[in-house]
Amino acid sequence: MNEKGIKLLKYLVFLTLFILVFPLQAYSQSDLKEPPISTSKETILFQEIPSVYGASKYEQKVTEAPSSISIVTAAEIKKYGYRTLADILRSIRGFFVTYDRNYSYVGVRGFNPPGDYNTRILLVIDGHRVNDNIYDQASIGTEFVLDVDLIDRVEVIRGPSSSIYGSNAFFAVINVITRKGRDLKGAEISGDIGSFETYKGRLSYGNKFKNGLEIIASGSIYDNQGHDHLYYKEFDTPATNYGIAENCDHDKFYNFFTTLSYHDFTLQGAYVDRRKVIPTASFGTDFNDPFNRTDDERFYLDLKYEHNFENLFGVTARLFYDRYNYKGNYVSGGVSNKDSSLGNWWGSELRITKTLFKKHRVSLGAEYIDNFQQNQLNYDEVPYALYLDDKRNTQNWAIYIQDEFTILKNLIFNVGLRHDHFETFGGTTNPRLALIYNPFEKTTLKLIYGSAFRAPNFYELYFRDGIALKSNPNLKPEKIDTYELIYEQYIGNHLRGTSSIFYNKIKKLIAQTVDPADNFLVFRNIGEVEAKGFELELEGKWENGLEGRISYTFQQTEDKDTHETLTNSPKHLVKFNLILPLIKEKLFFGVEEQYMSKRKTLDDNEAKAFCITNLTLFSRNLIKGLEISGSVYNLFDKRYGDPGSGEHLQDIIPQDGRNYRLKLTHSF
Repeated sequence: MNEKGIKLLKYLVFLTLFILVFPLQAYSQSDLKEPPISTSKETILFQEIPSVYGASKYEQKVTEAPSSISIVTAAEIKKYGYRTLADILRSIRGFFVTYDRNYSYVGVRGFNPPGDYNTRILLVIDGHRVNDNIYDQASIGTEFVLDVDLIDRVEVIRGPSSSIYGSNAFFAVINVITRKGRDLKGAEISGDIGSFETYKGRLSYGNKFKNGLEIIASGSIYDNQGHDHLYYKEFDTPATNYGIAENCDHDKFYNFFTTLSYHDFTLQGAYVDRRKVIPTASFGTDFNDPFNRTDDERFYLDLKYEHNFENLFGVTARLFYDRYNYKGNYVSGGVSNKDSSLGNWWGSELRITKTLFKKHRVSLGAEYIDNFQQNQLNYDEVPYALYLDDKRNTQNWAIYIQDEFTILKNLIFNVGLRHDHFETFGGTTNPRLALIYNPFEKTTLKLIYGSAFRAPNFYELYFRDGIALKSNPNLKPEKIDTYELIYEQYIGNHLRGTSSIFYNKIKKLIAQTVDPADNFLVFRNIGEVEAKGFELELEGKWENGLEGRISYTFQQTEDKDTHETLTNSPKHLVKFNLILPLIKEKLFFGVEEQYMSKRKTLDDNEAKAFCITNLTLFSRNLIKGLEISGSVYNLFDKRYGDPGSGEHLQDIIPQDGRNYRLKLTHSF
C-alpha cells in the first residue's frame, strides 16, 4: 500500500469510527434494554460487561474503573499468534513497540524516547511488581519472565496510577493475569518451529483438587539462531565485513513458573534466564563479533493472603522476594568489557478494603521495600581496568488511600492519594481524581485527572563505564500531570465504541543526552514535554466467534521550549484486528493490520511510515485435545526500521521481513 492509500485508509477509519461511536440518539430505549444472550465462557459479549482488577487493585466493571481499559484474552493470544508480551502490546490502541535487536521497548501515546528501558510503564503479574530495582525495566520481549501461553488475560490500564502503585505507573499499568490450575485440568505439551531456526517447547501441568489445593507448574525452553546475515550500511567497509553481521543474532531462554493456592493463600514463583547476542555493535563495540551479548536472569517468589471477613472488611497481605542478575559482554578493540548488575530485594504490602455507609468503597494500604543489594560493576577483562564498582542498599515505603464514592446510581467519584518516600530523593505525593457518569444504561463518560512520578533508577544515577556513559547522581524524579475525557458506548449486544481526548504535561523529564564536553552519554532532567491527542476504537463480538476491533490514534508530543516533536514519536497509529470463524468453535482465521506514521530519529532523519499484515490460522479439537496454529508475520515483506538510541551508530535499525511460526499444543 502506498503513502496515498495509507492516508485514505486513515481518514476512512476516522470517519467510520466517528459515525459509529458518537451518535447516542441513533439508539432507542428499546435497543438499550435488549435481554442478555447466553454465551460461552470464552466469548464475552458486550451485554456482559467485563471486569478489571488492576485499575484499583480490586475487581470492578471496566465502566466503573478510573481509566480507559483494554483487555486481551488468552483466546485472542492464540488466534492472533502472539509470541511475546511485546506482540500483545503492539495490538493495543495507542501503544507501539520498537526493537533494537536486543530488547523491546513500548511507547504509549506518542512517548518512547530511545534509551528508555520501559521505565514509564509498570508491569505486574497477578499484582506482583516485575520492574527490577536497577534499571526499573519492564521486560516485554523474550526476556519477559512468563511464557505467554500461561497468560489468562492482559489488562492495560492507561493513564497515571501512582496514586495506588507509586513509581513507574506513569503512562500505564500492564497487569498480566495468569492461568489457574483448573484451566488446564491435566498436562499440556506444546512445541513451536519458525523462521531463523526457531524452536520452542513447553510442558505444563495444572489441576484443582477436592481438598481445595490448586496448582499450576510450567517450564519452557526457546532457541532462535536469528538472522545469519544482517546488513548495516554504517559499517560498510572492508575492515568491518562490508556491514554484514554474520551469526550475531542468537536468542535463547528457559523459564519456569508455578502457582500453589490453598484457600486464602497463594504462593507464586517465576524464573527466566535469557541470553541475546547483539548484532548492532552498540556502545562502540567491535562489529561482527558474536561475543557481544547480554544475559538477563529474573526470579521472584510471592506469598499472598486474601480474605473477605463478612460484614467487616477485606484484607490482602503480600510478602515477596525478588532477584535480578544482568551480565553483559562488550568487546571493543579486542578487549572484553564486563558489565554486570545484581539486584536483590524483599518487600511487603497490606491493603484493607471496606464499604462505608453503602456508598464508599474505601481501600487503605501500605508498602515497604528493602533493596538490600543494588550492585553495578564494570571492568575490562584483559588488560584489567576497573571503571565502576558501585554497591548500595536503599529502602522505600508508601501509604495510600482510595475512595470509590457512589454519589448516585449512575454517578461515581473516585479519588486516590499516595505518598512515597525514597532514600535517594525524599518524598512525593500523587493524587488521582475521576468522575464517572452513566447518563444512559450503555453510555459512560469519564473525566480524569491524575499526577504520577518516576524515580530516577540506579542505572541513570550511578552508572559509568569509562567508554561511552557517565553517571549523574543529581537526577530528580520526573513528574506528569494528565487530563483525560473518555466516552464509552455499548451499541446493542455486539458493539462497543470508545473515544478519548488526553493531555499530558511532563516536568523534569529524564532523558539520555550527549555531553558536548566529552561526547559521553549522560542522563539529565531536560525540561518539559507536552503530549496531546485523541483515540477512537470500535470493537465487536458475536456468538458465532466472529470478533474484531479497529482503532485510530492521533498523538502529538513536543518539547515545550523548542516545540520540536520528540524522537520516535509517531503522530498516527491505526490498528485493525479480525477473527473469522471458519468452522464454529474449531477453526479460526486471524487477521491483523498495523500502521505507524513516520518518526523522527536522533540524527534528525525520519524512520518511514509502514503498514504490516499478520495472519494466523488456528484450530482446536479437530482432533480431541489438539490445538494447531500457523502464523505469517509481515506477510508482504515490508522493509521498515525503528529509530536507534544513543548507544547505536545506526540511526535506523532495520526490522524483520516476512517470517512464520507453526505451533502444536496437546492437552491430556
